[in-house]
Amino acid sequence: MTSPAPIAEPHKTPRPDPAAVPALSIDSVSHAYGPRRALTDVSFNVQPASFTALLGLNGAGKSTLFSLITRLFGIQTGRVGIFGHDVSKSPGEALRLLGVVFQPRTLDLDLSLTQNLLYHAALHGISRREAATRSAELLGRIGLEDRAGSKVRDLSGGQMRRLEIARALLHRPRLLLLDEPTVGLDVKARADIISHVRQLVTEQGIGVLWATHLFDEIMPSDDLVVLHQGKVLARGPMNRVITEAGALDVNTAFMRLTGAQVMPGGGA
Repeated sequence: MTSPAPIAEPHKTPRPDPAAVPALSIDSVSHAYGPRRALTDVSFNVQPASFTALLGLNGAGKSTLFSLITRLFGIQTGRVGIFGHDVSKSPGEALRLLGVVFQPRTLDLDLSLTQNLLYHAALHGISRREAATRSAELLGRIGLEDRAGSKVRDLSGGQMRRLEIARALLHRPRLLLLDEPTVGLDVKARADIISHVRQLVTEQGIGVLWATHLFDEIMPSDDLVVLHQGKVLARGPMNRVITEAGALDVNTAFMRLTGAQVMPGGGA
């Protein structure tokens, strides 16, 4: 007697490997303010658990790009994805995975540290009890637990930045954007902020996009995107960008790619 043929299982579409999905994907993004083009065909990815430096002069288009990623501006051309979620089509799913620290200060100076955090948590729909727990935990992590009841205006510039980073992490995002976060800080405060963010990458697996014009904020192990006059001139591991530019260091590579003059003190 012939055995019946096995019933074929229905075809299943393989699910994408989460590790293979970029934390942030920028695909052919262009943006113009009237006749002035701020970004032209910008494309690059930020991987999970990685530190990507977006290096460019003031006016290169870094802040415009951040405004598009965060939906402050509508995307005119191209696509932005956060862990596979299209920012234009699925903004809720995308932005839930995103934390942002903008260059201008956005804290309420007359509220306490805890009040600033609780207000932000409420915007994300986090219950007050859970928000209080997370706020205390984050303030402890950034060394400001003893200032929880102090007004923000009494903090130093570096402490304010640490608080803004803590606030951006309240809803436990998997991608963190920071736009020139060390501007106006002294050397020690800058070093503290950079160290703290790099810890988030190694200990929590957060993907980071760090916009800067300062060479000394970038490490050889970083991914690097060089943005100049709205165009990506180079992208990839920092050492590869340097080699392909025929340079020995990031300062010289940037100068050769952009024709810009390197300023003393590690700035572009």
